[in-house]
Amino acid sequence: LGTSLSLRLVGADPHRARQTFARVEAEIARIETLASLHRDSALTRLNRDGHLAWPSPDLLDLLTLAGQVHAATGGAFDPTVQPLWLALASGTNSELARALIGWHRLRLTPEEIRLDPGQAVTLNGIAQGWAADRIADLLRAQGFTEALVDMGEIAALGESGWPAVIAGPNGTALAQTRLTNRALATSSPRGTLVNGQPHILGPQGQPPLWQTVSVSAPDAAIADALSTAFCLMDRAAIDKALARFPDARLEVAA
Repeated sequence: LGTSLSLRLVGADPHRARQTFARVEAEIARIETLASLHRDSALTRLNRDGHLAWPSPDLLDLLTLAGQVHAATGGAFDPTVQPLWLALASGTNSELARALIGWHRLRLTPEEIRLDPGQAVTLNGIAQGWAADRIADLLRAQGFTEALVDMGEIAALGESGWPAVIAGPNGTALAQTRLTNRALATSSPRGTLVNGQPHILGPQGQPPLWQTVSVSAPDAAIADALSTAFCLMDRAAIDKALARFPDARLEVAA
């Protein structure tokens, strides 16, 4: 998914750890066949062909969750911004690309995912968190009760709590928290630039309102998607969206 993975296991003997790491590598490979933009995957085939027949249940679940966050954030979270991202990266007409944005134009059924002509989807605002959740689920199934998964977004297992420092794009510490069976996602629009522009793009042309947003939640996918969308939303809109996800918490908006 274009990022690195860090995994810490507590109390595992070397043989068990090696077996677990092998299972994690296999699961990462499976996740990339679904949601990666950096290799051949179900997502790249959907974008290339405009439709995908009989998508996997996991991909359907991920896109369904993306739709729920889209609705809760008043459209600020919209994975169909991919044509705009490509236009900015290549220096082509961004207004033509913006006209292709629209989550409501994506048709999602168990039999098929279909896009309108010219549309494309990016899951970069949710897939890393979703992947962290899948690895956390794998570790729980293996009997691990204390683990920290960092895939760009963090999923923490265990009751003792994992300390986390939330930093801005310049590395300055903004807040501290402790994660107990909880996930944390942080988004900084100018942490990555696309031809000099913030990489988090407003689907209606709205600019980022915050330099750094951090959200915690029981699920990393929710935290990931909300932290992405909240960069484009004022505090009143953020609070309204959080009411739809009562277990999520805004940690930083600065």
